[in-house]
Amino acid sequence: MTTEHVAAEHLTADASEEWKHWHEHRTETVSAPHGPLALSGTHWIEDYPEGLLPDMPGRWSADGDAVVLTADAADGLLVDGEPFAGEVRLGADPGPATTARVAHGERRFVVLVREEALGVRDFDPASPARQAFRGIEATPYDPRWSVPGRFTPYGEDRTVRVANADGRERGLGLGGELAFTLGGQELTLQVTVQGDGSLWAVFGDVTSGNGSYRFRFLRPAAPDTEGRTTVDFNRALLPPCAFADHFICPFPPPGNTLSAAIAAGERNLLR
Repeated sequence: MTTEHVAAEHLTADASEEWKHWHEHRTETVSAPHGPLALSGTHWIEDYPEGLLPDMPGRWSADGDAVVLTADAADGLLVDGEPFAGEVRLGADPGPATTARVAHGERRFVVLVREEALGVRDFDPASPARQAFRGIEATPYDPRWSVPGRFTPYGEDRTVRVANADGRERGLGLGGELAFTLGGQELTLQVTVQGDGSLWAVFGDVTSGNGSYRFRFLRPAAPDTEGRTTVDFNRALLPPCAFADHFICPFPPPGNTLSAAIAAGERNLLR
């Protein structure tokens, strides 16, 4: 065996070990007390003119770009960790559910805004989805699924309207195109550029709905100054709506359903 072959085997072994740690961390993250599996409801304020959200204490109303919560002591709510009675204006919670300003026992109520629509998410550690979780079905690491990619920015942000998992259409911002070759096929994905420069793609493929979830996410690292990055489908992700029906994940934009069968990464929830 040549020195090159030995070096390649070591690299693959290291990458495989890193992937195992990544998969274990993902499993821990999604099954955490306030992780995606805990989401038991997403309620839009406009759908409840009386201010009474399903199975949630207090009254919730919209006022401009804020949610107004009105409650008394008997509702048992905490705001910023303190027992709450009265009225408070709440902006969108910027962080994870664990940092939400409003709590009720172990539950966390997260304020969100989507295209000027205000809503509240209910994260409950006792949710049926979290109790039933058995793990994530994922294909073990294979170096064939990790290939070089090149990102080309559009030069200006584009927004396309796409269907979301809740049946509504919303805008999806796109910052450029990611090109790569996989199994001899030249492929591209339209991607969003995140605040830290990393990329995010919503994609489908030949296995979508037939061996894999109906669509998945991919998060390549920030490209270098020449647009180079790695497209690693070993780390294809199930979208949040695979874990709980109450997420509003965007479907793939036009052109992001690949003609290849991506039998890699996270595929489905274990049943």
